[in-house]
Amino acid sequence: QVQLVESGGGLVQAGGSLRLSCAASGRTFSISNYAMGWFRQAPGKEREFVGASRGRTYYADSVRGRFTISRDNANKMLYLQMNSLKPEDTAVYYCAADPAARNNDYLYWGQGTQVTVSS
Repeated sequence: QVQLVESGGGLVQAGGSLRLSCAASGRTFSISNYAMGWFRQAPGKEREFVGASRGRTYYADSVRGRFTISRDNANKMLYLQMNSLKPEDTAVYYCAADPAARNNDYLYWGQGTQVTVSS
């Protein structure tokens, strides 16, 4: 069984920064063998892709150049560094893991962490 726990969310002013963390656990789980992604869901909107680390790292157009994904495979951690935050970045952010993430489908999900950006 794989568990993902996000942390690091909070309230920040526009232009500020936050760093989200995702701690992965599971007796036989190794994130080095998994695609790891970040998604977000704003109130009243569908969940959307933010970025992922799967061999290479790639991002949604809306966050490219402002957000950076990194991973620490040894400690089973995934990070999302968010800079130059905008009010439209306000959402619940989710960490996800999948052996392949084909079609951006992920098997395991965290509970999410709230990010609120004030104008």
